[in-house]
Amino acid sequence: MNTALLSQINWLHVLVAAIAYFMIGGLWYSKILFGTKWAALQKIDMSDPEKNKGVPAIIFYSFIFMLITVIGLAILVARLDLILFSSAIKLGLTTGICFAVMSMSISFVYERKPLALYFISGGYQLAGNIVAAIILVMWR
Repeated sequence: MNTALLSQINWLHVLVAAIAYFMIGGLWYSKILFGTKWAALQKIDMSDPEKNKGVPAIIFYSFIFMLITVIGLAILVARLDLILFSSAIKLGLTTGICFAVMSMSISFVYERKPLALYFISGGYQLAGNIVAAIILVMWR
């Protein structure tokens, strides 16, 4: 891998895009949007005091995974020299559908989880990729 490409990345933009991706998740899985339905589909009892066990580690690792995803997006933005809003949308849609959602789909086929859960989780990954791509492309 040509590591010179990494010098073309604005790491502040990567961090902001990763935080945006993370914050979308906070909203996406809140009671305002899909949190209640997601918890029911996952069979999580929201009144169970044990439900919060291990949450700090889950939050930490999920942010790291989002950061890695955004670094990959930033490499694509730099390599493809994307500068248009329409390019950002196309990049987010392509990576969101072809990589994030399809990778998740493989697990869902075997896990036989409810289709509604698939759309909630997949929708979040798609939205996160699109917003991160917009930030990375437009803030250059």
